[in-house]
Amino acid sequence: MAGFLYGASTASYQIEGAVHEDGRGPSIWDTFAHTPGRVRNGDTGDVACDHYHRWAEDVALLAGLGVGAYRFSIAWPRVVPAGSGAVNDKGLGFYDRLVDGLLERGIEPVPTLFHWDLPQALEDEGGWLDRETAYRFAEYAGHVAGRLGDRVHRFITLNEPVVHMAQGYAWGTHAPGRTLGLGALPVAHHQLLGHGLAVQALKAAGAREVWLTNNCTPVWSADEDRAAAAVYDGFHNRLFNDPVLLGSYPEFLLPGLEPHLRDGDLDIIRTPIDALGVNYYNPTLVGTASDGGDLPFEIRPVEGYPTTAFGWPVVPDGLTELLTGLQETYGDALPPIYITENGCSAEEGVADTFRVDYLQAHLGAVRAAAEAGVDVRGYFVWSLLDNFEWAEGYAQRFGLVHVDFDTQERTPRDSYRWFRDQCAKTSSS
Repeated sequence: MAGFLYGASTASYQIEGAVHEDGRGPSIWDTFAHTPGRVRNGDTGDVACDHYHRWAEDVALLAGLGVGAYRFSIAWPRVVPAGSGAVNDKGLGFYDRLVDGLLERGIEPVPTLFHWDLPQALEDEGGWLDRETAYRFAEYAGHVAGRLGDRVHRFITLNEPVVHMAQGYAWGTHAPGRTLGLGALPVAHHQLLGHGLAVQALKAAGAREVWLTNNCTPVWSADEDRAAAAVYDGFHNRLFNDPVLLGSYPEFLLPGLEPHLRDGDLDIIRTPIDALGVNYYNPTLVGTASDGGDLPFEIRPVEGYPTTAFGWPVVPDGLTELLTGLQETYGDALPPIYITENGCSAEEGVADTFRVDYLQAHLGAVRAAAEAGVDVRGYFVWSLLDNFEWAEGYAQRFGLVHVDFDTQERTPRDSYRWFRDQCAKTSSS
């Protein structure tokens, strides 16, 4: 695919470490990880991959990989430690050095502004349940663009707002650990409002492109009656795609959202984006709820497929189904698509045949979608490095590069070499 952009992705709390250095403030993940019982083995991101000190080594790995772009995230509490107010020059200085280092190697920086590490000070005031957080996010976006926008031309606002809402505020399995159930719906609206305001701030600062990255899944029905699957699709996919692309929320969700909607909000949220980032890992099988709970659906295991070390089913064709489904649903309203995350955890060491097969199959699925007419322009593998995998701590390894967390030694895997060859084929075509 000529002109296709290959990249690799990471996230700040998962790799940076240095949580107490150079004026960084605490994030909700610092608090969550240090709460007993929240993270497997009591792991934290205090050191992670020590990327804050070893970034030059990691940029060299990216250069050796031959990617055209690097998607990383900027830590809001490193830039604005209290979430609002004073800007931390040393924090921005770190990203200055990283951006310059990438550009010197011919790698385009594609920063994500929010990958779940909300400043704890904002969470103390309500977090994404509080409308004001959306405005603080836009201010932070403006600070970043003001410092980096002369060299960074593509920004991503949010990463997977559905996951942050569901696992962070509805189920409590991620930071900040709230268990609000359907009471978490305002988090969706305020994140999207923050996204729209940030798009406007970034464009005002001269950004050429602004993307939003959503975690999307094809929803399979376990019942002849597809009602439960349609409801789940509304919660997981349409809640975060419809307002951005169509300017409306799914109607059945409006009772939980309308108390938080103000005139003009949907116009802000629908501020045009230049691309939609899509993170894909697996389809979701949904059936009618059998437990009489608040939700009319239940998620069931997808059987008959190999699984990753995480237990996730490996269904490459699901990615083609997802991309062609987005095209059918949104038509001309759908902007160009970039796969901003796709990858797998595996128990293998450096010789990771499972991961090579996984990536090869999923890239084939992307090509199939492109051949079917979907405007998909790039693929970012998750992840460059083994890292802190949220509530799983260091138990799940997604990296093209193996990391020894005791010594911080990096060792490229077979998948690194395989992906390097894919990048080389594209650059030579």
